Amino acid sequence: MDRAQLPLNALRAFESSARHLSFTRAGLELCVGQAAVSHQVNRLEALLGVRLFRRLPRGLALTDEGAALVPVLADGFDRIAAVLERYQGGRMREPLALGVVGTFATGWLLPRLADFHAAHPFVDVRLRTNNNRVDLAGEGLDYAIRFGDGAWHGADADALMPAPLVPMAAPAIAERLAAPGDLMRETLLRSYRADEWPRWFDAAGATAPPLTGPMFDSSVTIAVAAMGGGGVALLPMAMFGDALGAGTLVAPFDIAIDTGRYWLTRLKTRAPTAAMTAFREWLIEAVSE
Repeated sequence: MDRAQLPLNALRAFESSARHLSFTRAGLELCVGQAAVSHQVNRLEALLGVRLFRRLPRGLALTDEGAALVPVLADGFDRIAAVLERYQGGRMREPLALGVVGTFATGWLLPRLADFHAAHPFVDVRLRTNNNRVDLAGEGLDYAIRFGDGAWHGADADALMPAPLVPMAAPAIAERLAAPGDLMRETLLRSYRADEWPRWFDAAGATAPPLTGPMFDSSVTIAVAAMGGGGVALLPMAMFGDALGAGTLVAPFDIAIDTGRYWLTRLKTRAPTAAMTAFREWLIEAVSE
């Protein structure tokens, strides 16, 4: 059948009737009378040469032909609705699939995401957080913000900001820490990067004790454990400024180690869209401030 000749009103009437199994309820949904819905469905049946419903004394029942048509129409109408919802202010909204390491998401991006949306309302951000393990291609991401050295195979990387690590603890524990050696008596919370505490003790001119504290896959969860008095954590100050300001975390030493920085990454084979360009330019300017 030619697309120009598709009986869209009849198809809509049929799809609504199939969901409700009632011409009357379909008419209420479509703001037309029961007779108009019945007429449209009759028209569609005549055009197709098959019966789509069995008319029962109370309501309708789908025939096999009708049941086969329902999911196709439902999917088609849903896809049309999804595209139409992307239009805003005379411009089509563009999706932006963004993967973000959880620490950066909660510590920096989320408090500023409203600013980005206000500046670029046509971008529909779809954000997923992770623990710094991400597959740009496999997850269908436009960008990933992650922590490291910037060397990821097949990806372009824009440096965003450094994130030096310092020991942080709940106030009651921090009060006991006058010198780096005092950490020997505390539980040292660990990330999956085994070299962080040894590197910090080396920078502090001390020998690292055996590391037996709990291990976490995210700085966010380590920080929560530290706030709860579970031990001392190595955390990026730039991401936990609110906790430091509120006093729920205290940084007793100013000795920091640099283990990497945050980067905006994308596949080299991914051609930037307008949404990607808008986000990249906004992000780089925002972190520079």
